[in-house]
Amino acid sequence: MTRVGIPRALLYYQYYPMWHTFFRELGAELVVSAPTTQLMLSKGSSRVVTDTCLPVKVFLGHVLSLVNECDYLFIPAIRSVKKKAYNCSKFLGLPDMTQAVIPESPPILDVDVDINRGKRNLYFGIYKLGRHFTWNPLKIKRAFLAAWQAHIAYWQMMSQQGITVPKAISDLLGQEVEVAKSRNSELAKMKIAVIGHPYLVYDELINHRLLYRLEQAGCDVLTPEMVSKDILEVLTTDLIGKSPWTYGDEVAGAGSYYLQGLVNGVIGVMAFGCGPDSLMMDMVRRRAMRLNGVPFMNLTLEEHTAEAGIVTRVEAFLDMIQRGMKRQETLCV
Repeated sequence: MTRVGIPRALLYYQYYPMWHTFFRELGAELVVSAPTTQLMLSKGSSRVVTDTCLPVKVFLGHVLSLVNECDYLFIPAIRSVKKKAYNCSKFLGLPDMTQAVIPESPPILDVDVDINRGKRNLYFGIYKLGRHFTWNPLKIKRAFLAAWQAHIAYWQMMSQQGITVPKAISDLLGQEVEVAKSRNSELAKMKIAVIGHPYLVYDELINHRLLYRLEQAGCDVLTPEMVSKDILEVLTTDLIGKSPWTYGDEVAGAGSYYLQGLVNGVIGVMAFGCGPDSLMMDMVRRRAMRLNGVPFMNLTLEEHTAEAGIVTRVEAFLDMIQRGMKRQETLCV
């Protein structure tokens, strides 16, 4: 059976159930890299220049961990998934860059996804990808339709049931996830929204287990995936106008949504040196200042970010919110 490697980084968190379904329908065996480790990050960083962004360094570390574990690597080039909105350059050239800096990698299966070039171009790319496993076009079409249904079910599950990406993948594919146990009952009623791209929000190494720490503190954690995509798109347009960037809703739209008084605090997570995110996160921060209601904190991550610094800032943020809630309760009495 052909083994296809999938790095557990970047777009894995948005599309893994769809990829899983597509390749399994074609009879392939999937090999997913392990959760990020410090060794992966170090190895990935050693292959690129210093200015390369943290998510790409992590991705390359995952690729290196799969070099001798699979027959092919699946690395799509996702240019756009909405009309007149384009992806970050790191996604556009990801297959070529990977092949250039990791020449020992297995053959790369890539598909060019660009909605702006029309559906016919997309279907041809999917068929070309499927031909590595079968020459039957009907089988490839069935695999694609099943994968698309899995993708829709995945996002509906998160938005309707209010669950995180790891929990949704667990429920769909039967994988177990670690569940944090609350240690502080005083914070149990606190709702904290964490906004940002999934490859930052859910990678426990680079964010130093941010979600786990919040849940362990007794907080109810909310993320962008728990909000309908239609709502996020409308709120993104309200905040920054027509977004020229794909996945901007995960920052701008989610920030606008949760700042409407639906949570007790919002934490924005972004990678150091990311131009689009720095602009959108700053606009979210400015809206939080204008509304003067929901506390907002921005965490900027890079490979040398200290765990102690993250823990200290998060604890101080939660303590500030808790004090504000107690003060409000006193005034109401």
